[in-house]
Amino acid sequence: MSMDFPPRDVDRPPLTPQQYEVLHGGGAEAAELARQRLSRRRFLRRATLAVWGLSATTAVAGALNMLYPNLAGQFGSALNVGNKSDFPAAKPSEAKLDQAGVFYRQEAKTYVIHLAKDTPLLLSGQALNDQLDSEWVVKDSDGSYWVALYQRCVHLGCTVPFRDDCVSFKCPCHGSHYNVDGEFLDGPAPRSLDRFRILFQGESVIVDTSQLNNKVQHPDASTRLIPEPTIACA
Repeated sequence: MSMDFPPRDVDRPPLTPQQYEVLHGGGAEAAELARQRLSRRRFLRRATLAVWGLSATTAVAGALNMLYPNLAGQFGSALNVGNKSDFPAAKPSEAKLDQAGVFYRQEAKTYVIHLAKDTPLLLSGQALNDQLDSEWVVKDSDGSYWVALYQRCVHLGCTVPFRDDCVSFKCPCHGSHYNVDGEFLDGPAPRSLDRFRILFQGESVIVDTSQLNNKVQHPDASTRLIPEPTIACA
């Protein structure tokens, strides 16, 4: 006589004929057998879920690593660009590229500007403090002023050189013109040069290229920090 067995459950091992008889006969032995089979089923289910969870976590971590790579020591992170002594200060009219007042750091795509404490300023009091804050200009403990200017022209993105001959930045592409501190002078640029956060760690100068200020508008009489150059820039 044939014996009918229930459909096989992939979570549980198949029953032997003897186990089938015990399970359907009732009693303590049947209860223990059922408990063991239920425990095995739970174990397999939990193991499967754990594997799925680990796989999903690994996939998400890989995606995040691609989207947000570790940029430590690269452009897009905070970079040590040198010591304070590497950047002698100068008045705007006396600035010379990589000698005094204006220094280019390729790794940060930045011009580090260091203006002397006796730089003539057009603002004073709270108006000066507010404008320094909005333009991310840092006043050092010795009274000098620091700002980190992004090299990119805000018109169409060309690299803007500093011109010693007219002590200002002049874009070779379309003529946008900026003062030593990055403030707009003339040309098609929609605003002043963008700048990065600059800070100090002891004597080290840090340019945080992950923080960009692109909100400095064309200056007027109430916001311009330093006088315009007196030398024409062709």
